[in-house]
Amino acid sequence: MDKKIVVWAALTVVALLVTGCTAEGPAAAPAPGGSESAPTVAPTAEGSRVPGDEAPGGQGAGDTAADGRAAGAPGAAAYRAWGLKPFAAPPAPPATKPVVRKPGGPVPVISEIPTAEKIVFITIDDGAEKDPAFVRMMKDLKVPVTMFLTDSAIRGDYRYFAPLADQGHGVANHTLTHPNLRTLSREAQRREICGQQTKLAKEYGTTPRLFRPPYGNWNEDTRAAAGTCGVDAIVLWRESMQIKNMQYQRGDGKLHPGDIILAHFRGPSELKGRTMTEMTATMLRRIQDQGFTVARLEDYV
Repeated sequence: MDKKIVVWAALTVVALLVTGCTAEGPAAAPAPGGSESAPTVAPTAEGSRVPGDEAPGGQGAGDTAADGRAAGAPGAAAYRAWGLKPFAAPPAPPATKPVVRKPGGPVPVISEIPTAEKIVFITIDDGAEKDPAFVRMMKDLKVPVTMFLTDSAIRGDYRYFAPLADQGHGVANHTLTHPNLRTLSREAQRREICGQQTKLAKEYGTTPRLFRPPYGNWNEDTRAAAGTCGVDAIVLWRESMQIKNMQYQRGDGKLHPGDIILAHFRGPSELKGRTMTEMTATMLRRIQDQGFTVARLEDYV
């Protein structure tokens, strides 16, 4: 009996060697060049889920994973929470900024960025409305905006804008008291602009490089005054977001590559009952409907 068992075991080993069927399965093929490499896709501590493809109700964009790694781009669930579709990623910023103030030259005045890419830039003025839901929205969506802040509108709660600045959104100058600058002398304009530069640097840690004149009203005294305050560009706009629709400066009523869009920190009293986040979501849909995505203005100026 023992002799039969030994013969049977030997035959089994021979069969396994011939077929290559082992308990661990077939060996992985070596990578080109003769050395073995790790599998192309390996499970992680979180499993094999692709980052950013969160299931509904799962981890949202802007959160931190359990292992301490920063979350990546927002997934579809984060956008669905705000009634939106995900934005396409903007192109990499240009190696050389297309708008540059030449040393000793006048401050450029821009309404758009020269580019062929289907990108636009969102700017939000004043700062009167301070909706906490908007801070959460920007954290979730990671859509870049530039905030042109007026001291008289924000001084009641400077700290509201700090989380937005910490998220990477631009802090820019919109004067101390929101006057019509054309009615002021050059020195009075300088006080309005330089004074706000100082205030914003104190509150948010960085001196702004961009300035927007209230109502879009400026003259050569404005350019000269802004130049003495460290401003690199005076930023106007091509479209303005209203309650539900955009107003276009061009007759074709369409966005163009590089357009700068104006919006405001406004609440239900100014938006006929709609909230800041509802207005922003509508603006983002209008941008998407025309096939555009949003880029960061400071990367181009």
